[in-house]
Amino acid sequence: AGTVWTASAHIITAIIGSGVLSLAWGIAQLGWIAGPATLLLFSSITYYTSRLLSDCYRHHSTGKRNYTYMEAVNAYLGRRMEWACGIVQCVMLCGATIGYAITASISMVAIRKSDCLHKRGHAASCKFSTNLYLVGMGVAEVVVSQIPNFHKLAWLSVLAAIMSFLYASIGLGLAVARVASGTWGKGETSSSLTGVEANGMDKIWRMCTAIGDMAFACSYSADTLRSTPAENKVMKKASGVAVSVSTVFYLLCGCFGYAAFGNRAPGNMLSASGFYEPFWLIDLANVCIVIHLVGAFQVTAQPVFMRFEAWASNKWPDSEFVTKEYRIRLPAAIFGGKSAPAGFTVNPLRLVGRTALVTAATVVAMAVPFFNDVLALLGAVSYWPLTVYFPVEMHIAQSKLIRRSSGGGGRRRPPANWIGLQLLNLVCLVVAIAAACGAIRGLSHSLLAYKPFMFEQ
Repeated sequence: AGTVWTASAHIITAIIGSGVLSLAWGIAQLGWIAGPATLLLFSSITYYTSRLLSDCYRHHSTGKRNYTYMEAVNAYLGRRMEWACGIVQCVMLCGATIGYAITASISMVAIRKSDCLHKRGHAASCKFSTNLYLVGMGVAEVVVSQIPNFHKLAWLSVLAAIMSFLYASIGLGLAVARVASGTWGKGETSSSLTGVEANGMDKIWRMCTAIGDMAFACSYSADTLRSTPAENKVMKKASGVAVSVSTVFYLLCGCFGYAAFGNRAPGNMLSASGFYEPFWLIDLANVCIVIHLVGAFQVTAQPVFMRFEAWASNKWPDSEFVTKEYRIRLPAAIFGGKSAPAGFTVNPLRLVGRTALVTAATVVAMAVPFFNDVLALLGAVSYWPLTVYFPVEMHIAQSKLIRRSSGGGGRRRPPANWIGLQLLNLVCLVVAIAAACGAIRGLSHSLLAYKPFMFEQ
């Protein structure tokens, strides 16, 4: 029963996340011209392909609703492409959980480091390992992941959405305040039109990583509505509102962050290498990040959990390990002698499987806790296939665009709209490959500088 405004609100909260923290660094690598232009280009492509995807909600011939992305891919492109889409989605979702764990641990370290610098001075050496905080994050996620019917915990999504707006607004406000105070740029390389000065190859790789960060921030695949007729028209309006609002917000955060720090813009604007004062406000922002990402981790991981458990149920339908629920009743003494509540249920597969998946994500995050490079790799992996390729190919199938059509003089030529769509596909693929190469190169250099599981910030 959604409307344009409720759908817009859901989309905005889905788009605006931890990726906003890297935009100042991304614009610093590209400069005042290429940085905002790249961000605007990704947003424009996202808006265009979201309109194409909105038209795929109802099948053009049967009128059947496609309630999930994979259902739509299967309806228009077939079973094989549905499997390919599912694999990409699982890789993206698993990668996102790793990115969320890294970001949350960095924010927890930033709180401790901020307090240390406040007490001992900004020149003090305050470095802490992220391992302990990643373990704590993993333990918390294991506990939360065992909650059955997680989709009913709507309050957690609402809380996470509020937190994302709050910390992004704090970052923007601090950047604006620093620019307005006139203290920005002192002792730093001034902001430039061409970005950070570096030798040729280093600059190219940094630019590729920055492009990947921006792609991650702008990644979005349209949701659907089950309400009024012409759902696609409602979703197109909602996508337009949401993408416009998020783009303006991203431009403000990225540009003011770059103006505040110049070419020394940190990879994470709210980390301890960014703002120092007021320390309590920075601590509040990082607490908001942690709360947001605890919820975002679960929202991202739940589809992976459910897909794995559905597969296991189909394969072993008679196994008690897979299907049986054991009820755990809490002792009445805990509640002061009053009657105990009904308790909760535990499923062995859910307990073992979800714990294993969260543990794997935590271990990988401990091995490669590098914020910008991980975000860039996630952007490269997810943006082209999910935001561009599948919507474009489904639109081609829906519109019955053939690769070659009759032309004048008996010759045959491809239709112009087919050429344009395939050109968009090709350009985004090349950009995604370049961003992935930049991210992998950055990860390899980071691993040379820091031993796995020994990273300190």
